[in-house]
Amino acid sequence: MQVIAWYLTVVLIGLVALIFVRVASESGRREDYGHVQVKAYRFRAFIFFGLILAGLIIAVTTLRDLPYVAAGAPSPPQVVTAKGFQWYWELNRKSVLAGEPVEFQITSADVNHGVGIYDSRLRLLAQAQAMPGYVNRLRYTFREPGKYRLMCLEYCGLAHHDMTAVLEVKAR
Repeated sequence: MQVIAWYLTVVLIGLVALIFVRVASESGRREDYGHVQVKAYRFRAFIFFGLILAGLIIAVTTLRDLPYVAAGAPSPPQVVTAKGFQWYWELNRKSVLAGEPVEFQITSADVNHGVGIYDSRLRLLAQAQAMPGYVNRLRYTFREPGKYRLMCLEYCGLAHHDMTAVLEVKAR
């Protein structure tokens, strides 16, 4: 995925450079642009509203499935309280059921921590911040049974690398 993003970036930078060179090379000529101005202003409006529409479509499709809980939403039956300490996670339960939503109530006892939930192949599934005096709520539905790891994502001191916990997801 990153290779595709890199190639796309190089192509777009090249396109912008070509446009820049063309505009710079033709900027010395004096011409009457009155007839072009009307078309350009119409095209500018088309581009403006097209970008607004594209932004709305992208926002709706990407933000629809955020795992964060709305204020006042009822908690699902599976709640895991995760409290971060330097340098371990304290979970109120060690297992949950697959296929049912789990609400993680995440906080910290000492410093800021980031918590990431990883599957057995160490792919990041969800993440949130753990802050002292505040509870972040994160909902996630585990599709498959297995062992999942909670790992600290924010450097919190000497034993940060060892700040992990295991959550077992059992079949229903």
